Amino acid sequence: MNRTDPGATFRGLPLTPEQDSEIKHYIHDRTRHGVPWDTPELQAMLHDMLDPPELADEDSQALHDCMGAEHATAMDEAGLDDAAQSGEEHQGR
Repeated sequence: MNRTDPGATFRGLPLTPEQDSEIKHYIHDRTRHGVPWDTPELQAMLHDMLDPPELADEDSQALHDCMGAEHATAMDEAGLDDAAQSGEEHQGR
């Protein structure tokens, strides 16, 4: 897992850059709306980030399948983008 320097994260916790960003966004959003940010919801978010709940085997497999499908779709779209750009380059000549 990609961890940042704990001294540079929220309360020095060992968070990934994405987790730290999510926490900072939550605090910013709550502060902007004038509501307390140090809430049980924040504590639950931090708990889940630091000690994620275990996925059941079937949930883990479904997540793996979904991620594989998303990766394949992204690769297909990237291939289409490359083909479209290549076609534009040939038309410009």
